[in-house]
Amino acid sequence: MAVPKPPAACLIGWPAAHSRSPLIHHYWLRTLGIEGGYVIEAVPPDEFQDFVFRLSLRGFVGANVTIPHKERALALSKPDERARAVGAANTLWFADGELCSTNTDVEGFINNLEACASGWDNCEDALVLGAGGSSRAVVFGLRERGIKRIHLVNRTMARASALADQFGASVLPVAWGALGDLLPRAGLLVNTTSLGMKGQPPLEIDIGLLPSQAVVADLVYVPLDTPLLTASRARGLKTADGLGMLLHQAVRGFELWFGRRPEVTPELRALVEADLTKT
Repeated sequence: MAVPKPPAACLIGWPAAHSRSPLIHHYWLRTLGIEGGYVIEAVPPDEFQDFVFRLSLRGFVGANVTIPHKERALALSKPDERARAVGAANTLWFADGELCSTNTDVEGFINNLEACASGWDNCEDALVLGAGGSSRAVVFGLRERGIKRIHLVNRTMARASALADQFGASVLPVAWGALGDLLPRAGLLVNTTSLGMKGQPPLEIDIGLLPSQAVVADLVYVPLDTPLLTASRARGLKTADGLGMLLHQAVRGFELWFGRRPEVTPELRALVEADLTKT
């Protein structure tokens, strides 16, 4: 009688070699004593559909999906409410033989905020910079938590307006030039743009205008300490970084594939941090 193979999941992207996901999932498999695997699969766009349809035949119980496949993954699977609202799927798994999908960026963002700045959701006004895919996940999470007003600031006003139309009256599109007027009442500031990322232009913003109890989150994790986070900490504000979100967004996929809910520990963070800062 054939011995069943241990469960394995993969990351599908193009390119995908830079991902830290294997490091995260192998750590959890090892510390939880689970026999299983997690590998990177570099799949070009024209081969993505075939790869996904044969996922189970290839021996995978599920997958993470990264750029440029997230929208396609949504279309080829049965998405939950989060994936539909965000318009992209980053996690695939099988339920009753059907390929299902979700977007764990939502809980990754929210759970990282919880871990770093308990009570953050007492604020009435949140200020979100950027209107791309990450912004959709952030806005969905904030609406789900009942934040009263979410001001969406983007250089292209049309993109901010389109996203606001999708999410309803609590999301208010704002021109980039009005940022200074909104900062004094923002209880939460979230950067979802690439500004401040290594190799990108800086995010020019006056942190001094924020209230003293404000929380600042930056989705950028290269560098780990962005100028936005450094300036915010210098003012004594609570912060949540992009690495924390990366770790927390991986939890649900692991649980769906391997049947155990892993924890984001200081040891795991130190492991990924060391890998990110390698020269």
